[in-house]
Amino acid sequence: MSQLLATVHTAAVAVAVDPHVRLLADAVPNVTPEMPKDVDKPVQSLLNWAAGLGLAAAVLGGLLGWAAVAVGHNSERAALAARGKQAILWSLFGAGGIGVTAALVTTFYNMGK
Repeated sequence: MSQLLATVHTAAVAVAVDPHVRLLADAVPNVTPEMPKDVDKPVQSLLNWAAGLGLAAAVLGGLLGWAAVAVGHNSERAALAARGKQAILWSLFGAGGIGVTAALVTTFYNMGK
């Protein structure tokens, strides 16, 4: 621990003494960040497929939940019906989470273009 503190102290003294050290970099002139075209299309496809497959899995989970509710209700298995209801709720939460996450990732990805 003392070696770490000594290193931090040495770095702080070096920064304080040297007038040419800048902690925050200035903006680079005449540079606009953009995504290379060779990378842009495959990444967009990957993001779209991930969101689509996640939503498809959430829909499938909801359908299986409704099937469990129907079988549990008709066969008088209350535990199966209760699990089906939980599956329906979790598939809705999962679909909402996937939708929000996909929208945020795509938005931040497109900001870099």
